[in-house]
Amino acid sequence: MNTLKVGDKVPPFTVSDHLGVAQSLETYLGSKVVVFFYPKANTPGCTAEACDLRDHYAELKQAGYVLLGVSADTEKAQKSFADKFDFPFPLLADTDRVVIDAFGVWGPKKFMGKEYEGIHRITFVIDEQGVVERVIDKVKTKEHAAQILE
Repeated sequence: MNTLKVGDKVPPFTVSDHLGVAQSLETYLGSKVVVFFYPKANTPGCTAEACDLRDHYAELKQAGYVLLGVSADTEKAQKSFADKFDFPFPLLADTDRVVIDAFGVWGPKKFMGKEYEGIHRITFVIDEQGVVERVIDKVKTKEHAAQILE
């Protein structure tokens, strides 16, 4: 797993979001962008994390952040997740792992003694020029907005 680090320039990417709209980092140059990766839509930890970001969305926006959620779920699964919880930010359907691989968040994981490959729950704060400013690799799902705002 070759994860992007502070100071790295984010490689260009374009992926459809839950509404079928093409999303790319270039669209947001000039803004601070929070790209949060989560393993799977509609699972307990991912729901807690995304709902915390939703509940603090006004504060995050006021601090100048744009939010992009990313998982390997299909557009349909992302749309269902976004509609169910009324998320005000795009959820990228990265089924081909374009963004996931660009950020280097796919790798070995363990769950209940089994090892498998999957998405690591990591958040990247990217500056106005598309450079990684912060990496949050110990995401607290229920307090994630506070971690970003600290």
